[in-house]
Amino acid sequence: MIVRVTGVLERVDGNAAVVAIEAAGVAHEVLLPRFLAEKLTSDTGAPITLHTIELLEAHNQGASFTPRLIGFATAGDRRFFELFTTVKGIGTRKALRAMAAPIPEIAGAIARRDTSALQKLPEIGKRMAETIVAELSGKVDAFLGSAESQVVEPKTGAAASPAGEQAISALVRLGESRADAERMVQRALASGADPQTPDAILAAAYATRES
Repeated sequence: MIVRVTGVLERVDGNAAVVAIEAAGVAHEVLLPRFLAEKLTSDTGAPITLHTIELLEAHNQGASFTPRLIGFATAGDRRFFELFTTVKGIGTRKALRAMAAPIPEIAGAIARRDTSALQKLPEIGKRMAETIVAELSGKVDAFLGSAESQVVEPKTGAAASPAGEQAISALVRLGESRADAERMVQRALASGADPQTPDAILAAAYATRES
């Protein structure tokens, strides 16, 4: 099995990179997660190392197979992909398209059970986001890195007030994710709710959510 490819990046076509290994006189096509393909587009001609998975892609209901290499910037990203594709309904191609954000950001959303953030990824709808959280929550700690500082917006203004924090905590106790609760409170405050009264913020949060 090919687990690493080192060479020169010849080009990136869509979500596939072509890596030339000059000493061997060969070039490999390597499929990439969307975020990595976009990042490497401007690196043509540069040395590159990709941590890879080798697999057979089935065609015609298993009548024929094509060997494929899937590449990642780090071994950790490769392990996350292997975990991500254990989720029911997420195959290799769908996972590569869905991985349009850095791994720590996706892992952070899963750890926070933030289905709204996951739905911003390509091909991830509400039901799939809920499935991802249900199957992977508690399994992504190794991939968080600095994710929380990257994807959680700092609290500013009235939302950072004691009343705003109390309203957020109440919403979390009622079943909302932390990220959703913060957004609800922000909308409530923007609608004119009294920023010093938690009950008023809560009422406005639900009113603006339903409007």
